[in-house]
Amino acid sequence: MQLAWKGPVADDRYVADRAWERAELCACPLHPEGGCGLQRLGTYPRVAPAGARVARWWCPVARKSISLLPEFLAARLTGTLDEVEAVVAAVEQAGGVTAALEAVHPADAEDAVGLQCALRSMRRRVRAVHAALLAIITLLPDRFAGTRPTIEGLRIALSTHRALVALRELAATHLPALPAPLGFAARARA
Repeated sequence: MQLAWKGPVADDRYVADRAWERAELCACPLHPEGGCGLQRLGTYPRVAPAGARVARWWCPVARKSISLLPEFLAARLTGTLDEVEAVVAAVEQAGGVTAALEAVHPADAEDAVGLQCALRSMRRRVRAVHAALLAIITLLPDRFAGTRPTIEGLRIALSTHRALVALRELAATHLPALPAPLGFAARARA
């Protein structure tokens, strides 16, 4: 189970300050009345940003781990919400995944990936983000009436260039049901 954590440091300081070491979960979200024996389980690493870790706890009664995902990190995808948003915005502006390929994954980049890997990664991000945007617009019709479920549409509606970070905060009560990378709902298994 994941919960959003509004950490005590800015996004760019999270790794340098090792903010996960100061993360605290005051009560078990599964047993708010207490008595379950909630215990700190340690941390797990994230691939990106390099060096980032996420604090985790264990509820022995529910037999579930609970992690505090910093508000700026994408759920179930590598990287930050800003990085995921940049990929989706590039695809929207270019008119498609193939058209945005060179802008997002330049072939001459030092850490270049293969063509199929790049296309798959971009498609996964676009599908996931558009599903989350459509869900939020549907959940909050008064707030987003007439808004297109695109990064640009939400940036305009929210007056920000960090739409996914703003949406995670705005839709905080719905995060358990929203799809990743914004929310924490697990993917349906086929």
